[in-house]
Amino acid sequence: MIDGKKVLFSGMQATGNLTLGNYLGALKNWLTLSDEYECFYSVVDLHSITVRQEPAELRKRARNLLTLYIAAGLDPKKNCIYYQSHVSGHSQLAWILNCFTYMGELNRMTQFKDKAAKHTDNINAGLFTYPVLMAADILLFQSDVVPVGKDQLQHLEITRDIAQRFNGIYGEVFTVPEPYIGKTGAKIMSLQDPLKKMSKSDENPNASILLMDDPDTVIRKFKRAVTDSDACICYRDEQPGIKNLLDIYCTCTNKSTAEAVKEFEGKGYGEFKLAVGEAVVAVLKPVQEEFSRLSKDKAYIDGVIKENAQKADYYANKTLRKVEKKIGFPERIR
Repeated sequence: MIDGKKVLFSGMQATGNLTLGNYLGALKNWLTLSDEYECFYSVVDLHSITVRQEPAELRKRARNLLTLYIAAGLDPKKNCIYYQSHVSGHSQLAWILNCFTYMGELNRMTQFKDKAAKHTDNINAGLFTYPVLMAADILLFQSDVVPVGKDQLQHLEITRDIAQRFNGIYGEVFTVPEPYIGKTGAKIMSLQDPLKKMSKSDENPNASILLMDDPDTVIRKFKRAVTDSDACICYRDEQPGIKNLLDIYCTCTNKSTAEAVKEFEGKGYGEFKLAVGEAVVAVLKPVQEEFSRLSKDKAYIDGVIKENAQKADYYANKTLRKVEKKIGFPERIR
């Protein structure tokens, strides 16, 4: 708790370009949370280097992502928006928690298996211990809740296991976090393969809508979206392409599934896909315009980076000093 409010932590990697799935599944949900929670939103650039990055490009993407957080509506006065690499407590706590995490637990993590299969030339220790750094991210701020998609629940479970194990040895040191799953848009699927999640790393450019895609590109991608031959706009598992488009439309327009199905009753797929594309364009336009404006205001963004890093560092150190004392590290001489 901070000032009587529960703490929430989340973050995104500074790799690739954010997709509509990242926005509707995570970022859009974050906007409603700052009144209820004390929120820490990180650009998790430490996680990014488990895969080799071009240094200048990583710096550029990290700044763009932080700017996008603000452009999307996150107020940096009400939310702590910062670079993970600027708060050394993340790395320090991760090392300590590595010593309280079992190899068998990490061996069971599905994301390691998936990433190792994709990057066979660089299966590094950081990739293997990635969930421990994620646990450190969350526990460092005594987070009560973490917004997660269903595919991230396994990482939150290992975080809870590590926290409970540490607490069992040293007392109530860490808050054991709970998942926060948004009611809509929790998982936006690929436009070309609606059985898999929309991804910024998808090799098919038509599979994902990028946050910076211009209106013509957005409409073109939706026109090419995979549907089926049923010619029925129904919300059912047997029609994953249509179901995904309805999820996107409803999340962008704040309409219920029933309202959307009724709206498109008797209409063709072409008209439906165009309407979904136009709804997405309407949602992305103000974000893109604000991003463009903020990107030109270097002094403002630099100020946010400095001020929020100091705030994050303050709360991170409160937890880190407590942990260090519990495990027996020598006290620092002031």
